Amino acid sequence: MQTRRRLFFLALLLSLSLSGWAATGFRAAVVKVDITPEGHQMLLGYGARKSTGVNDRIYHRIVVLDDGKTQFVLVSSDICVMSPAEYDRVAARLKKQLGIDPVNFWWNLTHTHSAPELGPPGLPALFMANRYEHQFDSDYAEVTEKKLLDGIAEARKKLVPARLGVGWGLSQANINRRAKDIDGKAYLGMDPDGAVDRRIGVLRLDREDGSPIALIANYAIHGTVLSGENLQISGDAPGVVADYVEQKLGAPMLFINGAAGNIAPIYSGYPNPKAGRMNQFRVLLGDKILAANKSISATTNDIRLKTASLLIETPRKPNLGWIDELRDYTRTTKAGVNMVKLPVRFLQINDDIAIWSAPLELFCEVSNEIRDQSPYPYTFYFGYGNGWLGYLLTEEEIKHGGYEVTVSPFTPEAAKNLTHAVTNQLQGKK
Repeated sequence: MQTRRRLFFLALLLSLSLSGWAATGFRAAVVKVDITPEGHQMLLGYGARKSTGVNDRIYHRIVVLDDGKTQFVLVSSDICVMSPAEYDRVAARLKKQLGIDPVNFWWNLTHTHSAPELGPPGLPALFMANRYEHQFDSDYAEVTEKKLLDGIAEARKKLVPARLGVGWGLSQANINRRAKDIDGKAYLGMDPDGAVDRRIGVLRLDREDGSPIALIANYAIHGTVLSGENLQISGDAPGVVADYVEQKLGAPMLFINGAAGNIAPIYSGYPNPKAGRMNQFRVLLGDKILAANKSISATTNDIRLKTASLLIETPRKPNLGWIDELRDYTRTTKAGVNMVKLPVRFLQINDDIAIWSAPLELFCEVSNEIRDQSPYPYTFYFGYGNGWLGYLLTEEEIKHGGYEVTVSPFTPEAAKNLTHAVTNQLQGKK
């Protein structure tokens, strides 16, 4: 009788395990999906122009993390910027089809300036209307969205027991791009003495046998090695670096841009990859990411994921209009002040990793200060997340003017408002 009971109990456990009901522990998966268009496309980043060919292919790279309670989706796409409304549409479809709550779905863009437009322009049409006199390609948008949704569904099916490691690296592949003349005015150029963030944040996902599933590399750099003269579709430096690391690692790498609002690649604004020495970024940044990966000496499968969201309201520039499709991202107070509603996302991994993300082209001084005040030893800012609501500069940099000020909806107090709110969230303050 006891033998029969034991056999029954073992069979029941096996059945529950196979059905997915039993606890699974930490699991992860990655999927890489080609989103290079078949035909010519209007490119985003610089003036309106149409592609004539492909220099290197562009991708969605999708990671799914699952700790048994929370399932988190991180996407890195070789796209310049997109409207938050585009993210909202895809997030709504994802929730309907797969039941994934938007707070657990982060869609970050590498910010290459040589990729096709994706969906309607959003806020850029407010600042640069002449760039968007044409209609966006709805067919390309639908194909790219479907590939993303299908890729996430595929990754969920491929989840395997996993381990996670974290580390820091350093690369001098970037430079402050806010050059200032004797009159104090800022111009797009190079400022070797300006604020910069050269840290590389690295997260590695391994299988239980130690083989790599994926690498996530976080670094601040504009995707502007190639200038507006270039008409070839390209992932720019982030794409070249990701491809190089993948060849060396034998697994996909998600390039997640950081606070690159005032940070350029050290070679920037060239008409073609050869002139811009784009392949040199394999050494300048790719090898530094590989070195940071090697420095990760410990991984763990004891992982707890915790997500959160925060809506920060900060005043909008006086007399600045708005885009109707983004009406959910603004409101007017009883006193008649127009506000920008800025959504910020948070991911905490165990007690030592905190990641925050916002739909911003953020100046690095802000993320640097938040990182310095964070109680987490590994604090990363994932930029260009879930849309684009313009540049957010520090109060000091706004005084110097320049291009970034003209494409920002924010007042000088925005940086302090953001820093205060995010720091309080990370420090557990109300």
